[in-house]
Amino acid sequence: MIATEEEARAFCAGLCDADAIARLERFIVMLAEENERQNLISGKSLEFVWQRHIADSLQLLTHVPRETSPWLDLGSGAGMPGLVLAIARPDLEMHLVESRKKRVVWLQSVIDHFGLKNCTVHGSRLESVETSPMRVITARAFAPLGKLLSLSARFSTQETVWLLPKGRSAGQELSEQPESVRSMFHVEQSATDPQAGIVVGQGRPPIR
Repeated sequence: MIATEEEARAFCAGLCDADAIARLERFIVMLAEENERQNLISGKSLEFVWQRHIADSLQLLTHVPRETSPWLDLGSGAGMPGLVLAIARPDLEMHLVESRKKRVVWLQSVIDHFGLKNCTVHGSRLESVETSPMRVITARAFAPLGKLLSLSARFSTQETVWLLPKGRSAGQELSEQPESVRSMFHVEQSATDPQAGIVVGQGRPPIR
């Protein structure tokens, strides 16, 4: 379990190269500056940004083979996890979905700053995004699990991996789903919070 900022940074360094770490350090500065203009994340969490946001995002890489792509990140907001993943791994094709205009502008500004050819922002509600098969679907604080699966199932195939950080509600949200859904998902322990879980599964959910 990652318990300190030093441990979190070391964890991240084990998942990407030195150039990526330098980009992430610059991103953290940009995030703090933008947070003074709009409330992207809680000010308190900036004190633990490597643990709470960067490592928390990059830990998703440990659940799929290295070359797995493309990814779809729902409700990207401040950029976690999708933008952080795109910054760390420019070899991965990343699609960010965000409907709030100010957040879209923020995400695009970071993409432009780093010249991330691998990352696209879809500035609209998910319902308006053109259907395309994705190898990984992720979301952090996007919607309750049932609604999330219902809205995004059309982007999945039998090969799609779902990586859904759900914090302390992971087990409860999964337990509330029909058996057909519960049977294809399980909860993995978060590496950054002993009380948080990630809902993990593979395939196309049986959503009507």
